[in-house]
Amino acid sequence: MSQPPARTPAAAAPAAAPRPSVIQLVFREKAALYAAYMPLLTDGGLFVPTPRDYRLGEDIYLLLSLPDDPQRYPVAGKVAWITPANVSGGRTQGVGVRFPGDEKTRLLKVRIEEILGTSISSTKPTQTI
Repeated sequence: MSQPPARTPAAAAPAAAPRPSVIQLVFREKAALYAAYMPLLTDGGLFVPTPRDYRLGEDIYLLLSLPDDPQRYPVAGKVAWITPANVSGGRTQGVGVRFPGDEKTRLLKVRIEEILGTSISSTKPTQTI
């Protein structure tokens, strides 16, 4: 009696990259947008309060709603900085999301800066760096 052919293990499939998280971020007031906006990043960015742990450079998708604007803006950003839980100074836990350098997001940055107007140069404290 012949033995069945030996089975060779299938090549291990490459590990799938984790799916980027999607966060809906709704700004109802200009003051909240001011507190979260990060004009220091070249392409702009926003602080996103979240209890979830992220790594620098991790992809994150935002569905962004701006004050008095019915449109929702999708943003495929990357984590640029992390504010961990229980950090001194009572800062909110979350991540800074850097906007991509594409034309669509550049127009979003312009829109945010139009909404903020002169308050963008205010010295009021924010949730950002």
